[in-house]
Amino acid sequence: MKESIAATKAVDFAIKIIGLYKFLVEEKREYVMSKQVLRSGTSIGALIREAEHAESKADFLHKMNIALKEANETCYWLLLLYIKVVI
Repeated sequence: MKESIAATKAVDFAIKIIGLYKFLVEEKREYVMSKQVLRSGTSIGALIREAEHAESKADFLHKMNIALKEANETCYWLLLLYIKVVI
């Protein structure tokens, strides 16, 4: 089976999110929003991997749409973190 570009990018993104989480906790002492971005940012890849073994096309689309929602939520938490930590 061909390697999924989306799955590969999701793993790379999750690794960056984990690094961001560690930085926020250790350096900025930010615990609440960092946990949220960790949860949503790492779940994207898990949902994509789950979609790879969907039972039907409808199931595949449903799982991929949930992954998209998690990506959107991650963007929200990153925006809030940027406002709180950077600005």
